[in-house]
This record gives sequence, C-alpha cells and structure tokens, in this order.
Amino acid sequence: MIGKLTSQQKLQFNNILEELGKNLDISESQHNAISKSYDAVGLHLAKHESLLGKYAPEILPQGSFMLGTMIQPVHEKDDLDIDLVCQLVGKQESWTQYDLKQAVGDQLKAHGTYKKMLKSPEGRRCWTLVYSEDANYHLDILPCIVDSGYRVLLEKAFSDNDMEEANGLALRITDNLEPNYKSEANHLNWMKSNPFGYANWFFNQASLELSKSALLLESIQPIPKYSKDKLPLQRVIQILKRHRDMMFDGDIDKPISILITTLASKAYQKETDILEALLNITQKMAGLITEEYSEKYGRNIKWVKNPVNSEENFADKWADYPKREQNFYKWIIQVQSDLEEALSLTGLHRIQESFSKSLGAPLLEKTFNSIADNARLLTEEGKSRIDVNVGITALGAAAIKPHTFYGK
Repeated sequence: MIGKLTSQQKLQFNNILEELGKNLDISESQHNAISKSYDAVGLHLAKHESLLGKYAPEILPQGSFMLGTMIQPVHEKDDLDIDLVCQLVGKQESWTQYDLKQAVGDQLKAHGTYKKMLKSPEGRRCWTLVYSEDANYHLDILPCIVDSGYRVLLEKAFSDNDMEEANGLALRITDNLEPNYKSEANHLNWMKSNPFGYANWFFNQASLELSKSALLLESIQPIPKYSKDKLPLQRVIQILKRHRDMMFDGDIDKPISILITTLASKAYQKETDILEALLNITQKMAGLITEEYSEKYGRNIKWVKNPVNSEENFADKWADYPKREQNFYKWIIQVQSDLEEALSLTGLHRIQESFSKSLGAPLLEKTFNSIADNARLLTEEGKSRIDVNVGITALGAAAIKPHTFYGK
C-alpha cells in the first residue's frame, strides 16, 4: 500500500499520525500532577523512622510511564494507570513476601490520607492508591527486594548499553498467588521481574541514535521528564493501543499492552517515519508469535517470549482463555484493514472520517484542528504561503525526520 502513495501523501499521513500521537499523550499538567504524587509517596515510604527506612526504599517507574507509551483513556472519566516499583535494598531476614507487602502497606496506612486512598481489596502484587476523580489516575505500587549495589549496577548497565548485565538485574517481587507467599523467607526463591532490563531492551529497539546512554538513563530516573518528542516506535505503540482500546472498550479479554509492546518492538526495523513503521509492524506482529511445548498443558501453546526472561511467556493466558488469542488475531486483522481503508482515501474530510471510526471522533477532531492551527500559524508567520491542505503536507516533513528523545 505505501508504495502506491505519492511523496506528498506519505508526508500528509505521517503528519496526521504524529499529531494523533501527540493528542494521545498525557498532558504536561497530568504529568506534573503524577510526578508530584509520585514524589510525595516516595518521601513518605522512605522516612527514616519508618520500618522501611533502614532498607533505603526507592520509588521508580515501570510499564508505559517509563517506556513513554502511555495514552489517554478512551473515556475522560477513566483513570490513568501508573505502574511503580517500591524497591528495598534488603529486608528483615524472616520476612516472607507477605511480610514485605504488609510492611509497605502499613507504611502507606500510617499516612492518614493514603490510608483512605488505598484500594480494597489489595491487589495480587501491588498496593493501589486511587486519587480523586478530578485527578483521574491511580498509582500501582509493587513492593520488591534488590541486593546491595543494585542501583550502581543498573546505571552502569544502562550507561554501557550492556544488555547482558541489564537483563540479569531482576527484582524479587511479591505475589499472593504464589504457593510460597507466606512461607519462603529467602527472597532468591521469590518470583522475579526485570522492568529495567525490559526498558533497556525496548529503548535499544526503539532508538535511532548510535549513543543511547542519555535515553536509557533518563528512563530509570525517579521522575521522568516530560517531553512532546517521541520516537517512531513509541508513536506506533500509542496508536496501536488506542485502536485496541476503541475496538475492545471495556473487554477484559482485549490484547494486553505488554504483548503489543513486545511484538511491535520485535517487528520494528528502525524505520524513521511513523507510517512506514506502522505498516511494517502490523504486517509482521502475528508472524512473531511462536509455539512451544508446555509441560503444564502437555501440548504446544502460543508463545511471546519476554526478551529479558526466556522463561516468561506474555501469551501464557491464551491457553486458559482462548478468547484472548482469538481477539488478538481479530484485532491485528482489523488494524490492517482500517489502515488500508484510510490510506486509499484522498481528501482531508474522508481521511478524518475513516480514522474516526477506529480511533474515535473526538480524538480525530482534535488532531485535525491541531494540524489546521499549525498550518495557519506557519502562514501567519510568513514561513509558508500555503493553504491548510498543503500545510498538512509541509508539516508532515517533520514526521519523517529521525526524532531525538530525551524523556517521556
């Protein structure tokens, strides 16, 4: 399909997709509010006089907030889900996963306001702080243990772009469905997770720069910087997640974000414009799903391997919930069909109408208004003598230049 487009059409669609991504981003005011809450929770958990104080607790981001792929919810009243880890350097020798989780929970409850904000019942792995309806976000806080010197090793691995070392930096986490949840005090026998190794892998996949140290190190800072600039892979993932949310509004069996992010990252071939990246990724994603034998099921099951933990399968729930597998393939076919339809059209109104069906009319109205405003601004400033329609093409040139990314 992309081969049939003129250079002008490619520029036009790239600009539309870039503006779409910008309008899917959380706003700077949302980011600042989240950061303020994030910082306050971290300070409270790290109080020296608390039970946790001696273990140097630190709050760090994980998930889409860290990867720069967070998007606005489809419905304005829905919450943004902010994933954080509360990592402790060591613990009391006798503490089990249960004891660690309760210690973090008790410290949160020691703050009168946080006690009221805690979601009940507690989550499988996390404590959830639900902020006001006006704030429209909640913080999922995952208690975990790291060994002494972890932070130094983490930053060294990211600075040196050492995938092998970063992949070995696993956290030991709490999970109340684990059989040893209340019985095992040796944290080396607890479930492990490696969100920072995954981030290292993701930014290696996404980056267009030869030197990635600033990009990688920024992702593991306690409060990521706000930026409107994103890499093509980040924009593609945002658009795919939005399409998913529109298609499966409220359906718990929708394709999960980590699955989309991982497959898209594996499929990405360093394309420097969003349109080409989106088309190539959507064509390749399904083909990257493999099958491996499972002792649990006694047969081959679908696998999407965690790139930093070969034992973890991001599609592991498909065997128990076949609808989730069916929905993934149904979704990726629909994405391809919707893209083909939009790219076959000419005329801004028809293109907007086509994208509106799959991504939402309010989002597309906001996007096309932004594009028109930008084109008028260029004209008013004397930088271009173009009408709005041509302005979209001119502005699209920015979307095919390599992006520099230093934040989320």
